[in-house]
Amino acid sequence: MEITQATEADAEIIATILGEIEAYYGGDNAPGDLTEVRAALFGERPAATVLLARDGAEVLGMASYTFLWPAAGAETSLYLKELYVRARARRRGVARALMAKLEAVATEAGCSRVEWTADADNPSALAFYEALGAKPQAGKIFYRSSL
Repeated sequence: MEITQATEADAEIIATILGEIEAYYGGDNAPGDLTEVRAALFGERPAATVLLARDGAEVLGMASYTFLWPAAGAETSLYLKELYVRARARRRGVARALMAKLEAVATEAGCSRVEWTADADNPSALAFYEALGAKPQAGKIFYRSSL
């Protein structure tokens, strides 16, 4: 398995995986809009970076992240927005490899920490994160304002 940063040539598979993520959470399995994927990841002002886990030509999973500032004081953190392993690749170490790569990226960028959220009703994800040694942060409440 190899973890690489996605390029614009990967936009179509990323759009497909976004549809799989929607289906995983109970939505429609329609691929994400390819124009939006290209603009968000490879446009003039990229909103995120995507790492892809590959086994040869097959994409096994992805992690999307961005950097946040300030984290603590004037420090920067890496914020993991989405970690997803495709159904046929689960329980093969893909998520662990993606998390290890994210930590390496954060370290190389001088970040003080890696941060993310997880759905409270996703026990397998919560167990995975705890197995990594991550601890839930009870002092924060997640808010969302729709536009």
